[in-house]
Amino acid sequence: MAARDRADPVKTRQAVLALADWLRDGSRPAPDRDALAAAVRLTARTLAAVAPGASVEVRIPPFVAVQCVAGPRHTRGTPPNVVETDPRTWLLLVTGLSRLVEAHTTGALTLSGSRAGEIDHWLPLFDVS
Repeated sequence: MAARDRADPVKTRQAVLALADWLRDGSRPAPDRDALAAAVRLTARTLAAVAPGASVEVRIPPFVAVQCVAGPRHTRGTPPNVVETDPRTWLLLVTGLSRLVEAHTTGALTLSGSRAGEIDHWLPLFDVS
């Protein structure tokens, strides 16, 4: 998937629903890399679309990093407001199966900068019930 591809709501929901059983039960076999990458990229791009801006950078390595949240734009060096997490934690957040504060408290997610936590306002993006 090219970086310029936009998140189509139908494709994004399908990609997330394809992983719903694994998200609900982490003991299930992990999805294949392509399916996981598609779900992570599409949901991150959805967040960037619903919370446009460039004051917070959301990183889900190794798949994607997006800028979102209106405010001062960052253009060089390390951004001052960063959210970083692994793919499974990210998908748990966007589906409402986990909360930002919970992920941060357990160390599954890092927040740096005074505005990083603002993404919680737009989460969850999808319901997988």
